[in-house]
Amino acid sequence: MSGTAPIAPGATIGIVGGGQLGRMLAIAAANLGYRVHIYAPDEAPPAGDVAAEVTRGAYDDLEALGRFAKAVDVATFEFENVDAGALAFLAEHVRLSPNPEALAKGQERVGEKEFVASLGGRTAPFRAVESLSGLQAAIAEVGAPGILKTARFGYDGKGQARLAGPADCETAWEEVGQTSSIYEGFVDFEAEFSILIARGADGKSLIYPAPHNEHEDGILARSTLPAGPVIADQVEEAAALAVKVADALDYVGLLTLEFFASAEGPVFNEMAPRVHNSGHWTIEGARTSQFENHIRAVCGLPLGDVSLSAARVEMRNLIGDAVNHWQDVLSDPAAHLHIYGKGEVRPGRKMGHVTRLFA
Repeated sequence: MSGTAPIAPGATIGIVGGGQLGRMLAIAAANLGYRVHIYAPDEAPPAGDVAAEVTRGAYDDLEALGRFAKAVDVATFEFENVDAGALAFLAEHVRLSPNPEALAKGQERVGEKEFVASLGGRTAPFRAVESLSGLQAAIAEVGAPGILKTARFGYDGKGQARLAGPADCETAWEEVGQTSSIYEGFVDFEAEFSILIARGADGKSLIYPAPHNEHEDGILARSTLPAGPVIADQVEEAAALAVKVADALDYVGLLTLEFFASAEGPVFNEMAPRVHNSGHWTIEGARTSQFENHIRAVCGLPLGDVSLSAARVEMRNLIGDAVNHWQDVLSDPAAHLHIYGKGEVRPGRKMGHVTRLFA
């Protein structure tokens, strides 16, 4: 079901996925006067702690999704590793944003890169890989070093293997589970950044200031703003590409594109059809958070101001047992603590984040 008429406060927003992104979306929705209904397979999803209602069901359970659709006025999702066909089914029964076609495009890495390249985006050299011999051929064509990634369902460094040369092919192919993949040549870059674009139901877009993103072990560790001059010089081109992507997808909501800042200009890495970890700083660091603007867009409301609310902003993820230092964080007057309510602390697991604002 489609539509652009505003959904008034008091209505129920359905969110597919129950993780920390859903949790922060639910809080933003509640602040605007909406009820939130979470749909997730988990027994105790973090988003469920702050939602009015939770339905537990598999992402491909069409019967349960149908009941969920009847219980909400509009729907969105916070987790892209959901079968696009299931969300297409959901979209037949309730207004859903972003559209399932946008989700499908962002789920498959080869098609995603081909799509962005067709719009004039600069990408790393890449080849689709379906077999060990295909990987060997790809490395011969693209060169090494490089990285092999599963074509679908990879995030935070999962489903990836680095290759220094042809001798690593067999090990890398085993590491990604011998499944459809993409081989990418390494990009010589100076910094990583992301473009967060909020696009409303009316087709109008706003671009957040671009954060400088630093990763550790494939996981975002820190985002800082304003970004340095290397990134600042490439933001205009990257933002223009983001608008092209959002318009081509007829996107409604918050869309994230990740880039490498290179000597040749911004190199597109990947996109996420949802709110994004590199935008968590916006809760306190922007006039309107990425979560609120996503809710505004989904409900057909005007978008809010995306400018910085402080001279300098830093967001750090609390990964694994770093969350146990919450008392130290709270002793810092510049810090804003967010703990996601996940039960088990595990290495590499995002347990929360802290944002610091500086005058």
